[in-house]
Amino acid sequence: MDILRRNNVRVIGPETGRTMILAHGFGCDQNLWRLVSPGLAERFRVVLFDYVGSGRSDLTAWRKDRYATLDGYAQDVVDVCEELDLRDAVFVGHSVSAMVGVLAAAAAPGRLGSLVMVCPSPSYIDEEGYRGGFSEADINELLDSLEANYLGWSATMAPVIMGNPDRPELGEELTNSFCATDPEIARVFARTTFLSDARQNLKTVTVPTLIVECEHDVIAPREVGAYVHAAIPDSRLITLAATGHCPQLSAPEATTAAITAFLKDPA
Repeated sequence: MDILRRNNVRVIGPETGRTMILAHGFGCDQNLWRLVSPGLAERFRVVLFDYVGSGRSDLTAWRKDRYATLDGYAQDVVDVCEELDLRDAVFVGHSVSAMVGVLAAAAAPGRLGSLVMVCPSPSYIDEEGYRGGFSEADINELLDSLEANYLGWSATMAPVIMGNPDRPELGEELTNSFCATDPEIARVFARTTFLSDARQNLKTVTVPTLIVECEHDVIAPREVGAYVHAAIPDSRLITLAATGHCPQLSAPEATTAAITAFLKDPA
């Protein structure tokens, strides 16, 4: 299998220098990085890709058994790193991809040298002593609604996830992205995302790590950012003056600035 074609890999920016991988979240594709990738490409060799089942990836390569766990998505990342022979790359993962990056870093030591987690969540379900943002009943209801009527769910949930009701075009863009995903693939990815629990994996992180959160995010509340920050030794946490779960769209300048500042001085 041609990995670059399978994952719709694109490389922009200088041919030399450190490489940065931008990884999208559930229901999205690499297009959601378009407002930050040009600025990042001024200093880094930027790799954009789509997980199998998303965007313009090769849908014939999708298998339910592989992508029913986050490990399947992490293997996509490892495959791309090996195909491009990447070393010490910066992995920027949005939402569930932040945890995918944690798994990929552990699976292929040396390939990823820094992690940037944009609105991460290791677990979405509340437990005693942990706030993920949703009760178990909430998540079950969300998944039941998604499975019953994916397009209707997308039209309702995408604006909520995006936030910024005063900028409806952002919610509309996320809705269109969700609706472009094959419903069967989306159902599996949704279960993989919202039922995963990667809290124990956080202790495996040994590379410099930045956690980027928003002031108001219904999907990953600030308690989650604080938890991830506390769980990863020597990590850095920055709170953007932004609303919603997709700051790469709602606050691209601030997102770019946070990433570049961290990489100038990761200590």
